[in-house]
Amino acid sequence: RKLVELARAIAQKPAILLLDEPVAGVNPQEAREVARIVGKLRDAGISVLLVEHNMEFVMGLADRVTVLDFGNRIACGTPAEVQKDPNVIRAYLGAVEDAA
Repeated sequence: RKLVELARAIAQKPAILLLDEPVAGVNPQEAREVARIVGKLRDAGISVLLVEHNMEFVMGLADRVTVLDFGNRIACGTPAEVQKDPNVIRAYLGAVEDAA
């Protein structure tokens, strides 16, 4: 069903594609297929705005990530930058890593 919804959106030939939780409720194989398709669209020059809680999916696709915590932006940057951000760690893991 998710792939059919994605196909319907692609058929409209959008300049920007807005995806809200495209891999919610799908198995890992289906998530990989959605990621493959979204990656091809991105590579073809279609801008993709993605709202998703599956971090493996997001970090594998995104060039830039914005993290919200209760509606407030707490970080913005590359996937690598966001994963190291103390505000993100605090909000999602409950602690800040000690600086070594």
